[in-house]
Amino acid sequence: MTKTIEKIQPVTLTDGAIKQLERIRTEENIPDGHYLRVGVKGGGCSGFSYVLGFDTKTENDEVYEINGIKVLLERAHAIYLLGMEIDWVEGLNNRGFTFNNPNAKSTCGCGSSFSA
Repeated sequence: MTKTIEKIQPVTLTDGAIKQLERIRTEENIPDGHYLRVGVKGGGCSGFSYVLGFDTKTENDEVYEINGIKVLLERAHAIYLLGMEIDWVEGLNNRGFTFNNPNAKSTCGCGSSFSA
């Protein structure tokens, strides 16, 4: 008997984020072999900034399927992103993706960088 182990989804995508990502994929003609990359990189006013974009898989990536979207996450980034919610907001003062990260010890005013 084979035992199946399900991967825990490290991040969640809201309905608004999914709708916007699907729109971007269609409008930008993103090829089928490209998945959504979620990650971090050094920089930003708080120490790390978020990475969000379509990319191809590398050997350091784990692939997750989150609400029908294939998501790439570099293994080393998981400790910074576990439990994060990605949303899309569209308001008078702010329009774009937002990152609700429970691992962030502090964030910048724009919400696109954090410290861990």
